[in-house]
Amino acid sequence: MQYWLMKSEEDVYSIQDLEREGSTCWEGVRNYEARNIMRDGMKEGDLVLFYHSNADPPGVAGTARVVREAYPDHFAFDRKSNYFDPKSDPDNPRWLMVDVGWVETFPEKVSLARLREEDSLQEMALFTRKRLSVQPVEKDEFNRVVEMGRGG
Repeated sequence: MQYWLMKSEEDVYSIQDLEREGSTCWEGVRNYEARNIMRDGMKEGDLVLFYHSNADPPGVAGTARVVREAYPDHFAFDRKSNYFDPKSDPDNPRWLMVDVGWVETFPEKVSLARLREEDSLQEMALFTRKRLSVQPVEKDEFNRVVEMGRGG
């Protein structure tokens, strides 16, 4: 089992949307390092911290689980999609996505400010790789954030 943090803009797709729908494809990742993490690292059953970026405040809103491993992001081939990439070829796809399923919505978001205050989280990729939308999380970091999300 591995642990991850995935960022979504709250007004685009929120933890509440995931809870309502049950699962979704995580499309639109257009960063090679994040794509490689999904392709090479994420496995079915892995757990995810669901992070609301560009929110007020930004922070971890809940958890999800990888329910389908990496496969071609078909939005890259759709000219009407915001995620269209004319250089992506269906025979050799450039972009991938995974499916995630809802696990838990926290009673209150664990804000970025609160995460920063937690000594045990100072080495999280969230702080060292700020721009990366899909990033690894250590098991103890994951557990601490979940504990905080549940009020601890």
